[in-house]
Amino acid sequence: MPPFLVIARLTIQESSRRRLLLALLVLTLLVVGFSAWGFNKITTVTRSDGTPLPPDQVALLTSQLLIVITFMFSGVLALSAAVVAGPLISAEVESGLLLSMLARPVRRSEVVIGKWLGLAVLVAIYAAFAGTLELAAVDWATGYMPPHPVELLMYVAAEGLILLSLGLLLSTRLSGITAGVIALAAWLIAWIAGVVGDIGTGLQNQALENVGIVSHLLLPSDGLWRGAIYAMEPDTFIAAMRALGTAGRANPFAATDPPPLSFLAWVIAWFAIVLTLSIASFRRREI
Repeated sequence: MPPFLVIARLTIQESSRRRLLLALLVLTLLVVGFSAWGFNKITTVTRSDGTPLPPDQVALLTSQLLIVITFMFSGVLALSAAVVAGPLISAEVESGLLLSMLARPVRRSEVVIGKWLGLAVLVAIYAAFAGTLELAAVDWATGYMPPHPVELLMYVAAEGLILLSLGLLLSTRLSGITAGVIALAAWLIAWIAGVVGDIGTGLQNQALENVGIVSHLLLPSDGLWRGAIYAMEPDTFIAAMRALGTAGRANPFAATDPPPLSFLAWVIAWFAIVLTLSIASFRRREI
């Protein structure tokens, strides 16, 4: 077995023993349970004349509430990825564990790739598990299923992998806490910059719109979040937002179009660039 796969397996085993994963599992089950109860209450809402809401309005309310909950979940996923990735390299350098590992015929690039791959598997599994559980709860409570559930899970998982990759890069130079805090702050700044870009689109202000474009290039997490929003919205709501023109694009919790293929291609290139920078940075670090 190649050394990077061995390191990936060991990283998965070590991370699985941490209490963070157990805490995330318990928190996920609690949130899914409470959200299922809340979604079920939507079906009991009536009009002023006492008649139940039509199915299209139930679907609209459900989709908007699901967007809010998914945003909270993506925040938890980003926080978890940043916290776990922050000390990924730095903690083992400070403890001297990597010194004994690199004394063997193991390249530093294999250490970086193996650790990234191991945590990437955990992030993807958790995002798929929690997302599928939440979608099942929504379907049970309201009968609504987002138009593109698979794409939704992929966008959310990719957003977590963005924070994992950034945290790993910072971990090659900074302490665990510092790397985690900077990665999480970058995620929040990227989201705010995306909102500013949307406002610029609505106001037809090119300078503000460029803020969102640049943020999507530097840290694509917000662009992926827009893709997740698009995957959750009913077709009728998307058509209504498109009818509003530029004003419909200024809503930070709405998306009128899926991410373009050029952006998705950039996301793949971004992963390759950040992973390459992580390897180069770790090679130049004294242990």
